[in-house]
Amino acid sequence: MPAMNASSPSAAPAARHWLGLLGWLLLCFAVAALGAWASRAAPQFYAQLDQPGWAPPASVFGPVWTLLYLMMAVAAWQVWRLRGWCVPLVLFLVQLAANGLWSWLFFGWRLGGPAFADIVLLWVLLAATLAGFWRIRRSAGLLLLPYLAWVTFAAALNWAVWQRNPGLL
Repeated sequence: MPAMNASSPSAAPAARHWLGLLGWLLLCFAVAALGAWASRAAPQFYAQLDQPGWAPPASVFGPVWTLLYLMMAVAAWQVWRLRGWCVPLVLFLVQLAANGLWSWLFFGWRLGGPAFADIVLLWVLLAATLAGFWRIRRSAGLLLLPYLAWVTFAAALNWAVWQRNPGLL
């Protein structure tokens, strides 16, 4: 049996799949970077806010979001490999945009109400994305469950902090 090289027909689809994963990772972490840029002063601002007792410390958000963006990229990649461009992937892109916008609304522009509206929209888009991914590949849907749980928590926190800080948000 001859050895496969990068130019063989069998190697081309494999390379395409791995490049696809790289593309989804780059896209998700580009959105993360834009959100981080909007959140440059977030630790100081977050510390100024009157927060509920169940609010996590600022140091929790970076590691949690890093893991979630990784899981999101893998989920999107799994769906893309099976179906290519499809409605659930379009929803994924729209929810990703809503995700990135939230950091600008809340931390960049300090707009608590619009940030809350955005996170509610994000939750709806994410739930629809998760349902679509689940139908295509169950593991892709499972990868989005922690993200949905975190966005649910973040929405409650957004609401509580916005209500407690009318002068700052």
